[in-house]
Amino acid sequence: MQIRPATAKDLEPLREIDGTIESLQYLHVEASGEGFERAWRIEQRPLRQKLIEPNRLDDDAYFTAKQIITNADDGTVLVAEHEDEIVALLIAQPRPQFRTLHIIDLRIDYDLRREGIGTALVFQMIQQARESELRAVSMQTLTNNLPGANLLIKCGFELSGIDVRHRTNHDMVKEAATLFWYAALD
Repeated sequence: MQIRPATAKDLEPLREIDGTIESLQYLHVEASGEGFERAWRIEQRPLRQKLIEPNRLDDDAYFTAKQIITNADDGTVLVAEHEDEIVALLIAQPRPQFRTLHIIDLRIDYDLRREGIGTALVFQMIQQARESELRAVSMQTLTNNLPGANLLIKCGFELSGIDVRHRTNHDMVKEAATLFWYAALD
C-alpha cells in the first residue's frame, strides 16, 4: 500500500473508487424548543433496513480535485494505491479565513475498508495542518454515514454542529442531516 499525492493521470480512476456506504444504524436527530431555546439531541439508532448507498464521487468534489491536481487551486489530493490500482482518495483545501484545513471528500474502496487506510489519510491531513500552523481540521458527514462518523471520532474529531437543512428542507425527515466535525490542533 502506498499513499501519495494524486497526479493528472489519476483523475479518471478517482471516479471508480467504490465509496458505498453500508450501515445498520444511523444518527437520529431530534429537535426541541424554539428560538434561542432550540436544542438538538443526537443518538445512534437502528435503521429500518440495511443502508447500502452507492456514494459516487460527485461532480463538485471531482472538479475541486482536478483544480488542485493541476495547480489551479490550493489544496491536497492524496490517493492510496494497492496492487497498482487507486483504492482510496482524500481531497482537502485550506480555509485561511478560518485557519482550518477542510477535508472535502474521503473515500476508501469498499473491499479495502477497516484496514487503516482512512485513518492514515486523515492523520496525514492533521499533520499537514499542524505544519501549516492551522487551528483545526474540519469535515462534514451525513447522519446516515455512521461509519464515517465513527472514523472521525477515532481520529480525534469532535462533533461541532448540525445543519438540518444543508441539503434540502427535509433533511431530518430523510434522516440525512449534515454534521460538522472539527479536530482542534491548538
